[in-house]
Amino acid sequence: MKIKSNVLFAFIVFCKLSFAQIDQYPMPNNGDLVGGFGLNWIAGEPHYTFHLRPDIAFKNFGVGLDLQLDFDKSGKLRTENFNEFSDYLSVIRYVRYGEKEDPLFIKLGALDYYTLGHGSIMYQYNNSPTFDARRTGLILDVDFGNIGLESIYSSFAQRGVIGIRAYSRPLKFTSAANIPILSNIEVGASFVSDFNEYAGIISGNFSMADNKFLPAQDNGSMNVMGFDIGLPVISTSALDINLYADYVKFFDFGHGFTSGIIFNFNGLGLAKVTAKFERRFNNDQYLPSYFNSLYEVQRFQANTQNPSAGFKSKAAVLASTVSTSNGYYGELGVRLLGTFDVLGSFQKLDKDPDSGILHLWTQITPETAPVVVRAGYDKVNIKDGGDLFKLDDRSYLYTEFGYKPATYLLVSIVYNWTFTPVRDFEDNIIDYKSQKRIEPRISFIYPFSFGE
Repeated sequence: MKIKSNVLFAFIVFCKLSFAQIDQYPMPNNGDLVGGFGLNWIAGEPHYTFHLRPDIAFKNFGVGLDLQLDFDKSGKLRTENFNEFSDYLSVIRYVRYGEKEDPLFIKLGALDYYTLGHGSIMYQYNNSPTFDARRTGLILDVDFGNIGLESIYSSFAQRGVIGIRAYSRPLKFTSAANIPILSNIEVGASFVSDFNEYAGIISGNFSMADNKFLPAQDNGSMNVMGFDIGLPVISTSALDINLYADYVKFFDFGHGFTSGIIFNFNGLGLAKVTAKFERRFNNDQYLPSYFNSLYEVQRFQANTQNPSAGFKSKAAVLASTVSTSNGYYGELGVRLLGTFDVLGSFQKLDKDPDSGILHLWTQITPETAPVVVRAGYDKVNIKDGGDLFKLDDRSYLYTEFGYKPATYLLVSIVYNWTFTPVRDFEDNIIDYKSQKRIEPRISFIYPFSFGE
């Protein structure tokens, strides 16, 4: 299906500023109790919806729940809400200790837009790109000053993606520890692997009789390793400038190299600006940022709606990629007064017209105005400027426009272009098809605080 949306067009123009997603949690010893109801049109069918989303912070700890129940016209609970064990686990949206920038950060639950290192292997990876197949994973990041570790495990319910990056600031162990700039050089090594049964499928056929894909060439797990080095040229409370270089090698496939610069500015809490630009040097059978926001959807699609058209898999694209040429990547973001956020990123290869990847996100929640705007958009394999405005199986979109007639009441309209899984006879996900959700809703929001 091809849809042009004026709302999406306005949103993309509005969000041309971009960078990585920012997690937002309540202040310590504070929380928000959010619940409500609405009428949700899912793929054109009306459902009565109830949602409950409390979010609580206990000093360094935090808990967020996400319960959504969709009932059809006859009052029956929608099957995809709770048809596997991971759906019950995913009611706990997250349990965390600390935040991403803290020396210790642990998060269990939905993993939204996680980046490992500089993002050359894993960039803004999302373990639950569809509400109908939510996953519970784990993030563990530790920074001891001289050494540190970043790690992610995508799903406890099935075999999935695991990523580890260990890093060190080696001069901190020597007599050069007090030398400005040079003492903060950071070197790292990364390893990411996808153990999912469909991660390495290169060729095969879909059997209509068995409702199952039969692989002909399967490379097994997808394994990637990388090495990186970073140099903080300027590091102050107001300004950070970092230079970096990454080398990435796919086991059994190609390799690539990236160099870039990261800029961070913090203007006394009034404005925060983050920018990043990098140049990518790519060889055959290599794709930068392989594990991205739509990887869980792109990993494998059997094309059950049209088996004669063949299947799609990320591994097959990697194996057939030749002469990709070099490319560029940029991101930029602005946060103003803690109420206005515009974030996103874009990447493109020089000679590949289908290589564009776009990520956009914005949130406007002013305390003094009764208006709430939230929107997020991801699209991969973008062909040209006109392709940006088409919602299809390469797109994910979320928007919410709301008005507060009272302090604790939000009336909003939610539009979600997402995916729903297609399963085989053994309940394994073998395909995804696009799904449109439109939900007018009423939410009750009760902020509270406790303790000291």
